[in-house]
Amino acid sequence: MKPHHPQVCVVVIGYNDADHVTDAVRSALAQGPAVLEVLAVDDRSTDGSADLLDRLAADEPRVKVIRRSENSGGCGSPRNDGIDAATAPYVMFLDSDDVLPPGAVDALLEAAREQRTEVAAGLCVRRELPSGREVPWERDLYAKPALIPHPTQRPRLVHDTLCVNKLYRTDFLREHAIRFPEGRHPYEDFVFTARVLAAGPRIALIPDTVYVWHVRRGAQQLSISLDRADIENWRSRTEAHHTAYEILLSAGEKQLARAANAKFLDHELRMYARELELRDADYQRAWWELTRTYLSTFDASDFTVNPTAPGRLIARVVLASDEPRDLPRLKELAARPARLRPPYARAADGTPVWSDDLPQVTLDHYLQRPAHVLPVAVDAELRPRARAARLRLRLHDLYGRLAEAGPASADVEFAHRDEGRIGLSLPVELAQDADRTTWSGELPVDLSALGSGTWDLRLRVHYRDGSSRDVTAHAVGGGGLLRRRAVPNLRYGVLLVQPYRTHAGALALRLAPGLRGLTDVVRRRLKRLLH
Repeated sequence: MKPHHPQVCVVVIGYNDADHVTDAVRSALAQGPAVLEVLAVDDRSTDGSADLLDRLAADEPRVKVIRRSENSGGCGSPRNDGIDAATAPYVMFLDSDDVLPPGAVDALLEAAREQRTEVAAGLCVRRELPSGREVPWERDLYAKPALIPHPTQRPRLVHDTLCVNKLYRTDFLREHAIRFPEGRHPYEDFVFTARVLAAGPRIALIPDTVYVWHVRRGAQQLSISLDRADIENWRSRTEAHHTAYEILLSAGEKQLARAANAKFLDHELRMYARELELRDADYQRAWWELTRTYLSTFDASDFTVNPTAPGRLIARVVLASDEPRDLPRLKELAARPARLRPPYARAADGTPVWSDDLPQVTLDHYLQRPAHVLPVAVDAELRPRARAARLRLRLHDLYGRLAEAGPASADVEFAHRDEGRIGLSLPVELAQDADRTTWSGELPVDLSALGSGTWDLRLRVHYRDGSSRDVTAHAVGGGGLLRRRAVPNLRYGVLLVQPYRTHAGALALRLAPGLRGLTDVVRRRLKRLLH
């Protein structure tokens, strides 16, 4: 990659983030000579952040500090200050607790200049801290280089609502008056991105990682996108999405507006539905009412295309019921991959329906969908034992469709939660049970081969017709099965084993090998009791 002349302004925004803001600014400076200026906008911090930035600016002429006279309460106003102050031909945004990886600016700038685009975008990864686990954001969108002459030629663009993994031509933003909402406006990225797409830019996509989004779930103050425990967060999210939808619709981009609604159903609705069972009754009622009200503004066509897709089916259940219901079942339908658990009800005429008392939510689309895309439900039960644990699986038929495909076997994998590596990969045969509506399999699992950490159970079900389906399994609990146990182990002496149910209802496993692991767990339990 050839070096570039100074062309880019990086706008770094921060508020009371003295622990991280200098790392963010330095990661921008480290991009090299392509960065003409780093505008560090301090949103009236009280923790000394602005003084740290001033010291950086004293040693580095490319750093310019903008001190806001009052706190804006959000991210939009400081970014707008950066757009207004930028003198470089291109601008990009960086939050104070994140970093730009080496080469990010050069990669984006080269794509924008060679393709003569108003926007260049690359891959963002969410880095979970302190584990360091990285999860790509919208990986498929950035799988290979692409030139998009107009956003309507790639409707999937509406799924990437981030503003920070993109390089914008400064005069393009100014010519179209594209700005962030001012003041406290959660999910301001939704609105800004809609304004960008509504202006119809040429967009270059690159597969390079250009932004590292740090996710600190243990922080005292969670970011807006992570702090979902208050109903106002959901209200803000729906309002931001509605604003984005209206921006696209008003610009005549009906295809993009419909794609935005599809994204809401598949992403936002599923994400919050997975967590709904964890909330108290007041939250659940408020969420249900707010969601019903908002979904009633959608066009009927938003639900008729593939009506049993998980997000659309969840929406149809919410719209059909006045009160929260079936939260455990909705939670698992919202999982990735989706699981539709029994009972599998039918109307009087035999039509598959959500339940006997909600027959208006029909599931007949499942009768036409290929077996390998159906939301298969598998139960999993892990019994820790001294020599080898026993894993039992049970696969449920779905209106006779799985019986047609013929479940034959499954590949069982335990994947490390933080590292992503596969610790064990085992085959298991599936045999039809006497009830002829389920298939079962059982296999030994050498837990000592996994070692310490958290492990997710993944399955690939193989059918006799040659197709297969990747699934996760519902954790079966009862009789103390989902309880921490210390079991003798030849390799470690003792192995602390805890099968547990994730927020999405899937089976996962925590392991702490050896006496040291056991001691650490006991110490943490005592600490919780004392506090």
